[in-house]
Amino acid sequence: MKRISTPRRSASLSAQLVDSLRAHIEAGGWPVGTRIPPEQALVEELGVGRSTLREALGALVHLGLLEARIGDGTYVRSSSELQSVMVRRAGAAQRDNVLELRTVLEEYASGAAALRRSEEQLHQLRELLADADAACAGEDMAAAGSVDALFHRAVVRASGNDLLIEVYDYLGTALATSLGGLPWDATGAEEHADLHRRLVDAIEARDESGARDAAGAIVRLTRDHEARAARPAEGR
Repeated sequence: MKRISTPRRSASLSAQLVDSLRAHIEAGGWPVGTRIPPEQALVEELGVGRSTLREALGALVHLGLLEARIGDGTYVRSSSELQSVMVRRAGAAQRDNVLELRTVLEEYASGAAALRRSEEQLHQLRELLADADAACAGEDMAAAGSVDALFHRAVVRASGNDLLIEVYDYLGTALATSLGGLPWDATGAEEHADLHRRLVDAIEARDESGARDAAGAIVRLTRDHEARAARPAEGR
């Protein structure tokens, strides 16, 4: 098991402990959703006072990395401050705003991917397209949604922009749900799949403009699909 770095002795021991615990969480030492060790165990492992530990844990709760559950312990809520803030904000936003943000991120990422992608990344995108087709053919919508999320993350990673990749990963759950959750009819599903193929073809051809157009069309199709599904059926 990966050990937590013991803070150096100084006047700002609590602040150092916050940094140490935060780095431990970001590195996956305590995975999101798990309960952290009990207070006494941490006091003994880190060699700090109970009040110092409580102050540091309280700061991490305030930052959104930890969640204290009365009578049940403290759990890891998020792997980073940025993820906690952005996911919470996206979850509270109007769905149209989330889709617009996705358009901005994915249009840029797709254009950059067309210019910077590697052959290995292109091959991965082709494989994910095949996986999505297989899931849709088997009418496994949960699997199709999962593959779709992986596909769009792969496109963003092919952009080569580390900060964009990080931001997109942090917003992954909120953004990925924007392309799923509602069943597609046969016509809509085929158009959705065709746009993904167009996107990969443009990335393969290093067609920056074509890639951006296809990425934007995917999100617009999703928005229109959701708008139609939200309308009450006529005659009801």
